[in-house]
Amino acid sequence: MAMKTIITIGRQTGSGGREIGQKLAADLGIKCYDKELLERAAKESGLCEELFENHDEKPTNSFLYSLVMDTYSFGYSSSAFADMPINHKVFLAQFDTIKKIAAEGPCVIVGRCADYALEDNKNSLSIFVHADLDTRVKRIKALHDLSDAKAKDMILKTDKKRASYYNYYSNKKWGDAAGYHLSIDSSALGVDGTVALIKAAVKIKEEQA
Repeated sequence: MAMKTIITIGRQTGSGGREIGQKLAADLGIKCYDKELLERAAKESGLCEELFENHDEKPTNSFLYSLVMDTYSFGYSSSAFADMPINHKVFLAQFDTIKKIAAEGPCVIVGRCADYALEDNKNSLSIFVHADLDTRVKRIKALHDLSDAKAKDMILKTDKKRASYYNYYSNKKWGDAAGYHLSIDSSALGVDGTVALIKAAVKIKEEQA
């Protein structure tokens, strides 16, 4: 029987979420969407790709979430969409692209509120990857050649932005274990151990389908 599960991965900065997503996808023989999602959303929406990069998982302080979702239900042709601030257009284009990608078959999608976009999709499995701060500082320090202090500052600022973005656009709280099917500490299991655990969860989900 062909695999059906779409795995969404939310992640703390430095937890290895992106690497875990890529390894998981490679092991399962499916696609992993991270920055690729932005490219596709830009192409399909007709908006400039640079806009997606500039607004990628960054908080907004613009008008009400409910208006955004009301507009989404009417589709892009509505006049409200034309008048909407660019950050909302970018979010809605991503939201739409995530749904299209999921409809095409099994894959891994990293970040971008994908778990929220697919919360009604019976084939979705939402994961949140976190890790202790020391482990995350060590990883970010090595990846970006930073001092401990600068690595920690980058982690705290990036996570604050991701949380603000997620909490604004979704009806859930970023990183709250109750909002995900599985929350995993990658500092306890390592990247490969985390991948193995998610694969085991996918296997169980597939068997229950």
